This record gives sequence, structure tokens and C-alpha cells, in this order.
Amino acid sequence: MRIVHDVRELGKALRSSALTIGNFDGVHLAHQKLLRKVVATARASGATAIALTFEPHPIKLLSPEHAPKLLTPLERKTRLIESLGIELLVVLPFTKELAHLSPLGFVRQILVGSLHAVSVHVGPNFRFGYRQSGDVEILAEFARQEGFRLDVLPTLEVRGERVSSTRIRELLSLGRVELAARLLGRPFSVFGPIVAGLGVGRKHTVPTLNLAPVEEQLPKIGVYVTRTRLGEVSHDSVTNVGHKPTFGNHRLTVETFLLNYSGEIAESEMEIEFLYRLRDEMKFQNPAILKVQIQEDARRSLKFFRLLRLVQQHRAGRPEPSRRSR
Repeated sequence: MRIVHDVRELGKALRSSALTIGNFDGVHLAHQKLLRKVVATARASGATAIALTFEPHPIKLLSPEHAPKLLTPLERKTRLIESLGIELLVVLPFTKELAHLSPLGFVRQILVGSLHAVSVHVGPNFRFGYRQSGDVEILAEFARQEGFRLDVLPTLEVRGERVSSTRIRELLSLGRVELAARLLGRPFSVFGPIVAGLGVGRKHTVPTLNLAPVEEQLPKIGVYVTRTRLGEVSHDSVTNVGHKPTFGNHRLTVETFLLNYSGEIAESEMEIEFLYRLRDEMKFQNPAILKVQIQEDARRSLKFFRLLRLVQQHRAGRPEPSRRSR
């Protein structure tokens, strides 16, 4: 997938495109449906499949105090969009000049003039142009005027839940990571460098891996069943998101304990997938009591993974191995 940050980079090589426009924060199920529709339309018509997005999030420029924490930073969002078959990702810097572009100016200058759109795909709540004054009805009129086809994806719901980045953030703030995963189409995860901690885990409880401070969205403070990916290998794990109150008042940290693992860690980065919330973070009377609780958290997590694998085997039609064969 090619990535450009200025439409002038495209020159005259681009002849026609099927495209979608949005922030794509989270690249959730509704985004995935839009992106797949763009790819299918492009392949059928011989056009280029394009996703048009903005950096930073427009609200960060227009109303910084209300800017949401991102579900997916640009690097992660890019990988997810590429995995869906998009050929060209246009990441426009969201500037004051772009923010002041009228709806008609946006369509004529960018969609038609630069990206040569023959097919545009958006969600039902799509807004564009100065002060978000353009909506799907206005875009439909421009489509008739400028000669491209407009496809508006209906609102997507999963088990009665409307799929949106806002709803996913709400679920994560409540610790409902399993419901957030349902709307994302995959477990919510955070990714970053492994950094040195304070050493209290190795000294007083269990050794953990510490994630560098995360600026993006995190789930509610607490203890979670997780999977931690190191390189190409995923490990069953337990992860604490919190302030380590037993050891004083520390900055918010994300630290993970790998289950059934021993040895040195060679990787410098990790990704943590949140599967299930075990409990609130608590202040214990002393580290020894905390260690007992961590062991209980590990026991419950191992049980979770055993049950998960039984369910996966059942869905795949594979019988559970007998006790003798274990």
C-alpha cells in the first residue's frame, strides 16, 4: 500500500478511484465494511482503492479540550487499513486551511480534482467541509453534479450495539473489553516499547514487563486477562493498568505478567490484547498479600484460557483430547 501526505505527490498517474473518507479510529467493524466495499468496487471497475484520512484528528485542532484519546495511533491504523486491501492511503495534514475549505471546495479540489473519484463510500453520519456543514444529502447532490457515484453504508449494529469509535471508548472506560472487542472485530490492544520499571515486581511479587507510557485510549484501571505479543509469539498473560497503590502513588502504568513463561526477553516492544476484566486495582496491606492475589489472578486467567481453547476446539469441530493423551 502506498501512503501519501500531499495529493500533489500523485501527479497524473492516478486516473480513477473508489474511495472512502474518515478518521477510521479503531478501524472497527463499520470501518472494515466500508473499506472492503471500496476494495470490491475498485477491483470491479479497474479503479484505485483509496482511503482518505486526516492527521491529527480534526477535533484536536478545532476543539483540543474535547479531543478524544485515540483507539489506534496512525502507525497501527495504517497496518489495519492495509490488511483490508486498500491500495493508496492519503493522510492529509488537518490544517486551518483544510478546516476552512467549503463542502463544495473539498469535493471539487480533493475528491474530484486530485483523487479522480468515480465512487465514494461513507457512513450515514458523515460530515465534511467548513464547520462540518456538509452531510450525506449535500454530498449526494454534489455527486450528481460532479458525476461520481455515492454509496452510504447503513448504520451497523452488533447485538443491538451501534458500532462507533465513541461507543468503543465508552465500553473501554467501563472496563468492558470483551464488548469493545465485539465492535472492533478483534481484541482491543495497546502497543509500544518495553521499558524498565521500578523493580518492585521482581523484588516483592512477580516479574513483569512494563509498557512505555501510553498516550492513546486505555481500558479502565484494573487487572485483565490478556495476551502479550513479543515478536511473532503471543503469550497468555495477566496485565495491570493502574498506579501500584500498594507501593505508593505512581504514574499510570501498564505492566504484564507472562503466564507459564521463564527466561529472558529479547524483544524491545510488545503488544497487549485485553480479553477480560478480572477485578479493580486495590491497595493491599503489604506486598506479600498482593503476591497471593496475583497468584489468584494468574489461576483465574489460566482457567479462562483453558475454557477459551475448549470453545475454540468445539467451534472448529475438534474433540477435546482425552486426559490419557495429555
